[in-house]
Amino acid sequence: MRTESRKEEIINAAAILFKEKGYSAVTMRDLARAMGIKAASLYNHIQSKQEILSTIIIDLAEEFTSGMNQIANSDQNTIDKLEKIIGLHIDVTLRNADGLASLNNDWMHLEEKNLLYFEKMRRDYEENFRQIVINGVHANEIKPYNIEIIVFSTLSTLRTLYLWYPNQNNIDANILKKDMMSVLLKGVC
Repeated sequence: MRTESRKEEIINAAAILFKEKGYSAVTMRDLARAMGIKAASLYNHIQSKQEILSTIIIDLAEEFTSGMNQIANSDQNTIDKLEKIIGLHIDVTLRNADGLASLNNDWMHLEEKNLLYFEKMRRDYEENFRQIVINGVHANEIKPYNIEIIVFSTLSTLRTLYLWYPNQNNIDANILKKDMMSVLLKGVC
């Protein structure tokens, strides 16, 4: 098993603090205190709080984008693609719920170059998802509900999973995947 580098430890500790307090409220001193080191020691591994935020958000956004691109470009049917997308979100959430808080709540604090890059990835991701749904409706693989309601309902649920799941001590990850796929794709009736 690979051990975390000091930079990864700093990023993971920061993600927890950003989730608890929000990016703007966290200082480098807060981060150093949480890690039990001096603030000056942080700068041996990172340049700034902005670098930490960018690393958290861009790495996650790229992981989602890469996964979505593979799914969207596959020859699978719509249901299989949607299941893969739900699985992607669940897997990333289980691995990095703290980082997802920054992705969803602190992205607007990114500096311009990274902000534009993130916004493009987010738009492209949503458009790929929308196109999968449109294609599924046209192929009669999914019901012809309003496309925007399908996109909003599904992505909103998946994007906020990081808030809900960590408090669900009695729900196994495999049950989460199976039941969430069923509920999101088939409804409750």
